[in-house]
Amino acid sequence: MVRELKAFRALVEGMVQGVGFRYSAVHQARRLGVKGYVQNLPGGGVEVVAEGEAQCLEQLKQWLKKGPPGAYVRTVAIRERPYSGVYQDFGIEF
Repeated sequence: MVRELKAFRALVEGMVQGVGFRYSAVHQARRLGVKGYVQNLPGGGVEVVAEGEAQCLEQLKQWLKKGPPGAYVRTVAIRERPYSGVYQDFGIEF
């Protein structure tokens, strides 16, 4: 079976800063074997760039729509992008 590697960039809006969203996203992504990063944005949202197997990315997308306990996700805008393979892990960018 051939692994289908994909990538996306997501902009998550709502009450997603100050609620452990980034740390929970790192835990979820690493659990799924997804590479990339998460970071807070100046406007109060969170950006997620993720690469990995298509099935694992779908699971991460579903998690992003809810976030961790204490978060309120209003919208998730996802844009597919070409797989680059440049990420070695999933972490927090500052």
